[in-house]
Amino acid sequence: MPEKTDALAAVCRRLSEGALDDAASLLRRDYPFAPEPITRRQYGPLESTRIFLRDGFLDRYTGERLIYPPVLRVLSFVLPAEFPFHPAWKADLTHPAYWELGATVDHVVPIARGGRDDEENWVTTSVAHHSARMSRTLEELDWTLVPPGDAAEWDGMMRWFLEFAESHPEVLAYSSVRQWQRAANRLVATR
Repeated sequence: MPEKTDALAAVCRRLSEGALDDAASLLRRDYPFAPEPITRRQYGPLESTRIFLRDGFLDRYTGERLIYPPVLRVLSFVLPAEFPFHPAWKADLTHPAYWELGATVDHVVPIARGGRDDEENWVTTSVAHHSARMSRTLEELDWTLVPPGDAAEWDGMMRWFLEFAESHPEVLAYSSVRQWQRAANRLVATR
């Protein structure tokens, strides 16, 4: 199989020659589009919190400590000018901590590459690393998984969040914060 850039260059040459059918044939052969069926993600706040706790709130690609997502939302609710958030995640209107430090779940083997959507294929990472990775494999990026951390040593500020929400119930007016609080309370009760 030719290099991807060579494949596209050959397709473009065939298009310039007016050979649309040949261009399409080359593209199908040398750089095909073969989408995986869309899979509805099986994780929400409860499953995500379970993974964050399992991984000790460490970015499994870098070993950096991450923050429990509702902590960032609480900061935005309480300090909106200093810690802004935009519902469409506009970069010029959202504090960079959402990308740099916000914990999220990623698939070790991307779904688009045949990975399963289950706990064995999930790891904690930052929103930035999740976005940068897209559907590339760890091998393609020359990334490796670092060992999980210990949630007893770093809990991503989850206990702070639970204590703050209990003493400031107004932050629970937001449904997303309530969902995270229910998930955290449920998992803390089982520990």
